Amino acid sequence: MSDLNPFLLAAVTPDPDPRLLPLLRRKPELASAQDAHGYSLLHAAASYNHIQLLRSLVGEFKVDVNLKDEDGETCLFVAESVEVTKCLVEDLRVDLNVRNDEGMTALEKFVHDQEFPEVAEYLQAHDTGHRATEVASTHAGPVSNGMQHPPPLPPNMTINVDTAADATDASLAQEPDPEFRRRIEELAAKENFHTEEGQRELRELVTDAVRGVGNEGRDVRRRLD
Repeated sequence: MSDLNPFLLAAVTPDPDPRLLPLLRRKPELASAQDAHGYSLLHAAASYNHIQLLRSLVGEFKVDVNLKDEDGETCLFVAESVEVTKCLVEDLRVDLNVRNDEGMTALEKFVHDQEFPEVAEYLQAHDTGHRATEVASTHAGPVSNGMQHPPPLPPNMTINVDTAADATDASLAQEPDPEFRRRIEELAAKENFHTEEGQRELRELVTDAVRGVGNEGRDVRRRLD
């Protein structure tokens, strides 16, 4: 068994050679080994669509999922199926921002080489969704004491809130309105968020939210004196 080549055992379809994992358990240092060109078992597993082997290498043998070859490329750069790519991105948390020696990310390389369009499409969709979530989180306002605060207002805009003296602690600690949270996340994800129209919608949304501060559940009457 000592003469077995782990790279050749991994380069088998549809599944890796069954002798591979026993070999790695006998010699765990082989799990993160690289050949003269930096090629690793991670690269082989990604290229040959061996999802379970990828999980074992990262989970059981603690191999760095961002291990690079001589071209500065991680195993994500050689993924050939959406299933493998999804495993690397969503489960094993491979770094999508790694750039190879040519200055390209995996997504940019797939697009440039016009290879595996399904993989490129998945990476593009994931990147777009991730950025939209970050924008929504940034503009949804900070969270403190379990409360979601309104987003920061655009420049040159202020809102004065007259807080009633009899506001109770219970009213101040109430949960954020799910509908308001949904609306602001939806707005922040729009492409026109930073345009004049987008900022106008933001002002209207914040104004609607502030109007309801401290008024829910209270009997607000018009003063007659």
